[in-house]
Amino acid sequence: MNDLSRKKGFFFVTTGAICWGMGGTVAQKLFQEFEISVDWLVSVRLLIAGFLLLMISCIKSNRSHILGVWKNRKSAFQLVVFAIVGMLAVQYTYMASIKHGNAAVATLLQYLSPVMIIIYLLLHKQSIFTRQDVITVLLALGGCFFLLTNGSISQLSVPVSAVVWGVLSGVAAAFYTLYAVPLIKKYSSLVIVGWSMVIGGSVMSFIHPPWEASSLSPITCGYILFVIIFGTMLAFWFYVESLQSLLPKETSLLGSLEPLAAVITTVVWLKEPFGFYQWIGTAFIIGLVLLLTRTKQTSSETTLSA
Repeated sequence: MNDLSRKKGFFFVTTGAICWGMGGTVAQKLFQEFEISVDWLVSVRLLIAGFLLLMISCIKSNRSHILGVWKNRKSAFQLVVFAIVGMLAVQYTYMASIKHGNAAVATLLQYLSPVMIIIYLLLHKQSIFTRQDVITVLLALGGCFFLLTNGSISQLSVPVSAVVWGVLSGVAAAFYTLYAVPLIKKYSSLVIVGWSMVIGGSVMSFIHPPWEASSLSPITCGYILFVIIFGTMLAFWFYVESLQSLLPKETSLLGSLEPLAAVITTVVWLKEPFGFYQWIGTAFIIGLVLLLTRTKQTSSETTLSA
């Protein structure tokens, strides 16, 4: 894998992570100030973003390219599983964590996923536990600790419900990252992400149909469009695209720029209080990203092939 390909992967994953983090902060404003339902927002954002991605894919290639994944029974089954257990699960658990807490903590909790991925790869003997893995795990866990507790183990900075949803989001994100690899090796990431969003949004529509919404003001519609276009469509597309040139472990760790973007926008825009030790946790996440971007891929690391 050449340096140009890896740089392209770094660009996709960092841009997608920043978009995702900012989208989470906007979603928090929608939940807390405009009282938008989590169920409704998840169904709407997945359906619209998914259709847009499939339209882009159709323009770039052709209709048969979009339908190709459904012609193979195994791939079609994998896509449905990815859409429900990966895409929909990540979306819903993340949004629920924001609803019960805030975007900064929700995005950070989701980044327990690198630790889960490293453990999974070790258990399946597809990776060797290196010194870099030790450092990155410590940085990820240390960042989580400081951001959640602000240095005090006797009191969490958010409700327990927000923590539970956030941890579940981390589990779903780990599955999402690992399970996507064989699909995007065979089909376009646009097609896979687009269909998974449409499927996930369709499933969620049975719980809260997208057409059942209260009156929306122009500014509310603007925020919703931002969440759909930048916080959903571009974020997920770029994230999955990065898996073509980076390891799942690298993609997940580099995505730690997401909580940084969420923290900055939450503190600056939404005026959420942020303690000294929470900033230390943020510094841990930045250090993790810098460490990974300066480290070359080694021959001992492998991706999932099936």
